[in-house]
Formats: sequence, structure tokens, C-alpha cells
Amino acid sequence: MSSSAATTTDHRPSGAARQLEIRRVSKSYTVNERILPVLQDVSFSVAAGAFVSIVGASGCGKSTLLRMIVGLDADYRGEILLDGRSIGGTSLNRGIVFQDHRLLPWLTLEQNVGLALANLPWPNAEKRDAVHEHIALVGLSGFETVYPHQLSGGMAQRAAIARGLVTRPEILLLDEPLGALDALTRLRLQDELLRIWERERVTMILVTHDVEEAIYLGDTILVMRPGPGRVASEIEIDLTEPRDRASLAFVTLRQRILAEMQTVDPSAVPPPVRLRRAG
Repeated sequence: MSSSAATTTDHRPSGAARQLEIRRVSKSYTVNERILPVLQDVSFSVAAGAFVSIVGASGCGKSTLLRMIVGLDADYRGEILLDGRSIGGTSLNRGIVFQDHRLLPWLTLEQNVGLALANLPWPNAEKRDAVHEHIALVGLSGFETVYPHQLSGGMAQRAAIARGLVTRPEILLLDEPLGALDALTRLRLQDELLRIWERERVTMILVTHDVEEAIYLGDTILVMRPGPGRVASEIEIDLTEPRDRASLAFVTLRQRILAEMQTVDPSAVPPPVRLRRAG
């Protein structure tokens, strides 16, 4: 499938980031002498400054795709291009936030955020200012010297978001960053993500199992199906702002996406096959 670029609407920011292109990307693992297809011919593009949500059932390769975009996995077929150039390895231009905040328990919040800047040739004063700026951005000013075990789950995820943004990346990848939080904290952090996105003008790509969250945050939703993972549809979001989760348009769109996720695709590749031993 080849999709059109995900674009922003007039009320949404368009920033300095470059266009990301995924071209016919396929990925397989070998598990117990069996070939396990994970992704097949995944193609889409993301325009600068867009907020794209990716939804799909477990096992459709959403997180694997993010790992390839951030540069943690280069063993795939196809192309991943940023402004026409192949992505090779990790880069500070592409940040990532996981479901687990992954803060180091022996470091303070300030030190955890600053760790992302360790290898940058910035002056120490500039690093210090960037850390304080991004701690303030996520609403954690005053907690600089606090250790991770002293933070709530929501605060720890805010810190992880600050760490992901402190290097000023062009693209921030979000792999179920709110999935482990309670419902009320999750709703609050969704609004925080929107506020941060609008201020930072960074391209964001969110992987989530929560269809409502995907609609609330995204400009565009990519619906993926497993067996192996592929993009089933690309849906542009055209809802009034602020988005009302109880509105008929919102609920109708949610039902449409859920139906897309559950539809069986007869073209899906058969289950994994056992490899023959040489000789």
C-alpha cells in the first residue's frame, strides 16, 4: 500500500521537521527454525509537524516499526527515508518514549533528563538551560532533585517525555507512552502531549491500542492489521477543536476504526512455515 502524506490542518502546527517516508518495508524474524513475518510492504509518509497515530491489534508490528524508524533495528527490506535520505542507526534527530519510563533509579529527575545530552558538544550552560526548560515544559519545575521512586507514574512519564525532547529532535516516537497509567492521569497527559506538540512543533508518531486516544491526539490515523502487519487504511481526522469524545462525529469515527481493525483481510500471508535444514 502506498499512502498519501499525513498532513496537518490549519489549526495544527507545521514545523521544521522533514518528511518521513516508509517505502515497502517488510520485516521477518526466525523463531525456532520458523520464519515469522512481522511486517509486509508497509508504505506511508508523514509530513513535517504532523501528529500521526498508529493503531492495531497486538502482533501487527506497530512497535517493531517504531524501532526501525528510530534506528534500533536495521534488519528489514524496503526503505525508511528522512527528507529523501536513508535512516542509518540512531540519531538525536529522532527521539523515542516507551511505555516504561526507563528512568535510572540512582539519578535525579534533572540528571535523567540531562543524560540525553551527555554526548552533545553543547556548552554546559546550554545543556543546563535545556534541561530546566524541558522540565518546565512538562510541568515538573521544583522536582529537579527528586528520584524516580519519589515520582508518581504520570510524573515519571512526563520526565521521560522531557528526556525525549531535550535534544530537540525533529521526530518524537511514542510507543504506548500512556498505556500503564490510570484513566484520569492518562486523560491529563493526553492534553499535555497536545500542548507540548503545539509548542515544540515536533513531528509526533504515536503507537497506541486506545482508539479514542488515537483520534483525540492525531491528525491522521494509520490502521494496521496483523498476519503479517500491514497498513489497512489511512484516515485523515477532520473534527472540530477541541475534540469532544462524546460527539456523534467522534463516536462514529471510533466505530469505523474499530471495524477496520477487526475486518479479516483474505490477502493475508499464511502462518509461519518451518525452515528445511540444509542437506
